[in-house]
Amino acid sequence: MERTHRMKAWQVTELGAPRQALRPAQLPRPEPGPGQLLVRVAASALNFPDVLLCAGLYQIRPPLPFTPGLELCGRIEAFGEGVSGWTAGERVIGNPILPGGAFAEYALMDAADAFRAPGSLGDEAAAALHIAYQTAWMGLHRRARIQPGETLLVHAAAGGVGSAAIQVGRAAGARVVAVVGGPGKAEVAAKLGAHVVVDRREQDFVAVVKEFTGGRGADVVFDPVGGEAYTGSTKCVAFEGRIVVVGFAGGTVPAPALSHALVKNYSILGLHWGLYRQRDPAQVAAAHAELTALADRGVVAPLVSGRLGFDDVPEGLSRLAAGDTTGRLVLVL
Repeated sequence: MERTHRMKAWQVTELGAPRQALRPAQLPRPEPGPGQLLVRVAASALNFPDVLLCAGLYQIRPPLPFTPGLELCGRIEAFGEGVSGWTAGERVIGNPILPGGAFAEYALMDAADAFRAPGSLGDEAAAALHIAYQTAWMGLHRRARIQPGETLLVHAAAGGVGSAAIQVGRAAGARVVAVVGGPGKAEVAAKLGAHVVVDRREQDFVAVVKEFTGGRGADVVFDPVGGEAYTGSTKCVAFEGRIVVVGFAGGTVPAPALSHALVKNYSILGLHWGLYRQRDPAQVAAAHAELTALADRGVVAPLVSGRLGFDDVPEGLSRLAAGDTTGRLVLVL
């Protein structure tokens, strides 16, 4: 096959840590099937689930070998049968179709899963808008029904989804308490707009939340960490507060005492954003419209802290797995 019909891609050839699992490959460029778009990838944001995909620990387990990369910003190159409403060259964001993920020069997307990239954002920021900001939006608005003036406690607040939650919470009129690990991350959370920043290595976030709220506690907790973050949150959640369980990046899945939720009158809310794509895609489209409007107003601006070349992907995912990053690392092609 001619070189023009081949592409560079990273492939997981054996399950494990990113450095061991990923191998560079030259693959045939995919062809769009019915209802699909062929997209030339401009940028792809790295996500913690990409690390889990490499290890075979994510809820989706593509057959080996596969290309990870769960979100992208790119330009439409070609259409499959039955696709309408799009033109070649349009810039889109969204999720590629596994097993052909976004850590490649080209990827396929279902036309229904593609959204126009906000004109106010460049490729790198647009690539980082989708999963993290959709997760923050659905968690805070759909699940927790956050209200202006409420106090929002965000864990891992300098990370990808945490940084999104700060900005989405601020846009909703909440007072944001951000919990981070280390002074560098504290500085990032402050710049993102958190009203109070807690370095968990130096302070007890439970005491800080109680002091900040006059003893009332946090109305909404956004927790992508689990473990001690969750346990502490139950000690400083307000009457009729809501704890949104987003993930377990800390490595420990809590086993909550439901009697405690009963006695203190708070809610524990699960958030699996991917289910909205399956069960209620109209909500994903509505959230994208809201997020685009916020981006156009400058209220939401994804923090791209690192730009990676193709060869840097395994190292970037390793840093993400170790918790050594702030904001988003983005592969730029």
